[in-house]
Amino acid sequence: MVTALVLAALLQQPAAPPSPPPIEVGAVAPDFSIPGATRFGTLKGPVRLSDYKGKTVVLAFFFKARTRG
Repeated sequence: MVTALVLAALLQQPAAPPSPPPIEVGAVAPDFSIPGATRFGTLKGPVRLSDYKGKTVVLAFFFKARTRG
């Protein structure tokens, strides 16, 4: 009975919007902002790509940074 109620609730939720198409290699990246961080902690304000206009930017993602795993 509970499973049927959960399934009914899930089916009533609106579908997620489609994701945008991938960016082509060599294309200009759209402006975005992310929370900034250093080895000492997070920054007060977000970091925007437009802050670095005209400079080379390299994004690095460390999936397990600051986790126990």
